[in-house]
Amino acid sequence: MKRQYATGEKVAKKAYVFPGQGSQKVGMGAELYEASRAARDVFNEADEALGFHFSKLIFSGSEENLRDTVNSQPAIMTTSIACWRAFQEFQGQATSSPDMVAGHSLGEYTALIVSGSLGFGEAIRLVRRRGELMSEARPGSMAVVFGLDASKIELLCLEAGVELANDNSDDQAVISGDNSAIIRALDLGPKLGAKKVVPLEVSGAFHSSLMSEAVDGLREAISKANIKDAEIPIVANSNAAVITEAQEIKEELISGLCRCVRWKDSVRYMLRSGVSCFVEIGPGKVLSNLIRRIDRNAKVTSASDMASIKEAAKIGE
Repeated sequence: MKRQYATGEKVAKKAYVFPGQGSQKVGMGAELYEASRAARDVFNEADEALGFHFSKLIFSGSEENLRDTVNSQPAIMTTSIACWRAFQEFQGQATSSPDMVAGHSLGEYTALIVSGSLGFGEAIRLVRRRGELMSEARPGSMAVVFGLDASKIELLCLEAGVELANDNSDDQAVISGDNSAIIRALDLGPKLGAKKVVPLEVSGAFHSSLMSEAVDGLREAISKANIKDAEIPIVANSNAAVITEAQEIKEELISGLCRCVRWKDSVRYMLRSGVSCFVEIGPGKVLSNLIRRIDRNAKVTSASDMASIKEAAKIGE
């Protein structure tokens, strides 16, 4: 029987969260490949599913190739799942199940695997197709804005002609738009009081209307995928609420291409639901830092290599 969570119902204890694009770097997961049989199996499965030595691109390819969304999406998901499998291997599967999962953007696909809704081999082919479709959409870019509240972000979007892509914390947001709009935002942001506005090294204007051309193709790909009801509740990016049924998961993945990632609200939902500790599983510490910005008292750790996996295994004990 699936667990049901209502706002304010304090029943969950631990949440696993999974990073999205921007967390990639050449060489990620290489140590895990050598140290963990479970992680090694994940990278080998990725190579088999995609039909070429994809792990070589992750371990020793160029930064430019890895940054391409066609490659970065499956690379981050593969490395995150390798971290999760190594975490299970170290901690023991019976004691490493979370009460909730959530992923930031691409990380939702990783969360689906962990929740039992989607198999890894099918997921990696799906996210690679997602990357292909997104790379073929209208060109654009993104930037992260520090130090503006919600009303000023709204004004920045209106005056610069950009869209809110990620609502990450009270003082950090990511905007998307065509290249000229992002240039306007880089100039206008500090005038509105932003501490800084930093362009992101991404290959498109993700989570904006510029991705609309990719929606039909993704809908077709998802319709062919064997997506099942989730065994672990997933906190969705688009509405910051729990989803578990296969159909609502499919709708979330499709709509998520063009909709804002409500990460701040998602974290607050989990806190209200009783989550007392968060484990970020995957490359980097982006989500760990964001969670601490949202709630200084939150118990947060990351699991990205063998040393941090061993430490993360202690959280919640």
